[in-house]
Amino acid sequence: MQILAAFIAGLVFAVGLAIGGMTDPNKVVSFLDIFGGWDPSLAFVMGGAILLYAPVYHYIIKKTRPLLHHTFHLPTRKDIDARLIVGGMLFGVGWGLGGFCPGPAIVSTASLRGDVLTFAGSMFAGMFAVYLYDRFRTTAP
Repeated sequence: MQILAAFIAGLVFAVGLAIGGMTDPNKVVSFLDIFGGWDPSLAFVMGGAILLYAPVYHYIIKKTRPLLHHTFHLPTRKDIDARLIVGGMLFGVGWGLGGFCPGPAIVSTASLRGDVLTFAGSMFAGMFAVYLYDRFRTTAP
């Protein structure tokens, strides 16, 4: 049941990204270009998502446990460290230059376009490099 729920949630998310224009890198770059040909339409997409998610989140978090699992998995760290800052900077640069953030990049791979595959491949390579770095750091004497 958990896998089916995750699949349906992912499918709804992917369709929402496509309908909202988040899978079009030109639209995203236009949204980020506030001093040029700024396109504010993605702000409405994000605002709509927040308006829907916020009350649902507050309703669900008041429950003793989630519907399809035995416990909630919520972030507990509140500190800001170099890893968070560097990761945020890399995310922002990648989003601004490539026009994709991770979710829309994965959804857009279905198009099999070269630029999308290059971005997604680079994103996964970066994630794997961080995984290897963390693994090396924790196992090194």
